[in-house]
Amino acid sequence: MKKIFIFLAVALIAAGLIFFPSQRAQRNAPQSIGGPGGPGGPGGPGGPGRPGMAGNPATVFSVRTENAEIRSLQAYIEVNGNIVSEQEVTVVPDAAGKLVSMRVNLGSRVQRGALVAEVDPSRPGTTYSLSPVYAPVSGMVVTSPIAEGSTVSTATPLFTIAISDNVEIAAHIPEREVGQLRTGLRAQVRFEAFPGEVFTAQLTQVSPIVDPASRTKKITLRLLNNDSRINPGMFARIKLNTRTYENVVSIPKEAVVEARGKTILYVLQNTAENEIPRVSMREVETGVNVDGELEIKSGLSAGEKVVVQGQQFLTDGAAVRLLGSRNERS
Repeated sequence: MKKIFIFLAVALIAAGLIFFPSQRAQRNAPQSIGGPGGPGGPGGPGGPGRPGMAGNPATVFSVRTENAEIRSLQAYIEVNGNIVSEQEVTVVPDAAGKLVSMRVNLGSRVQRGALVAEVDPSRPGTTYSLSPVYAPVSGMVVTSPIAEGSTVSTATPLFTIAISDNVEIAAHIPEREVGQLRTGLRAQVRFEAFPGEVFTAQLTQVSPIVDPASRTKKITLRLLNNDSRINPGMFARIKLNTRTYENVVSIPKEAVVEARGKTILYVLQNTAENEIPRVSMREVETGVNVDGELEIKSGLSAGEKVVVQGQQFLTDGAAVRLLGSRNERS
């Protein structure tokens, strides 16, 4: 009998340990939003569902915007080139042998008929008179003459003479860009020797063939104003203007987003003064991109405001807070 009494006492204590904590937890548990009697449920403020969450307004995203504007976009090709003489003649010897005398240096001015080099055509066991080399034209030596003692043939270039003081710019354009080339195009040219100065040139010649080794076409440009400071051999940086897109609707390139094979952007809706601004998702057709300015062919009008920062978080109809243009601080 005593054992039965002890067993019942232990059972009652165990039941108490389970029952009372569970009751206490139920009293302290928060009510579900949207449930009966809750803030979002029947009889609670806001009615059924998530819209009834009192004091929790819809998410508002901070964005920066820019106006779509009418602009003229100037497409261009940037390439490096070298200054060369307008007319040049390569000097070669009349006889093969050993170059024993070179009488000119790089930059030397020579007169037509002047003795510029001598070649010894002698072979082992034979002796011949020196073969003279005369300047075929008057001008300036614009390539480094080969060294005395070199063995030359009748096809070996000894040096090059520039006939005139006029210079040209030679450059090579990648094959993918050659469809834009035509004579008469203007270019801005810069030289490392004259930082900050811009020289104007015009495209005068386009090679009729593409070099199969480099996959490029050679072009020649001429400076519109001759400048004695510009010498053959100088390195040139060329910005060749190709096509002008007149009066197109343009926006910053970062405004557009690629989504599911479509090009979209977000446009600020017209809202009343006291309403939270919202955006609309818009599909657009894009055109040329010049220095980060993107042509919009359809889907957007000039004057509309587009989101240029913060658009990665947006959806159609999202509420936004305007921070100003991308160049401003909030």
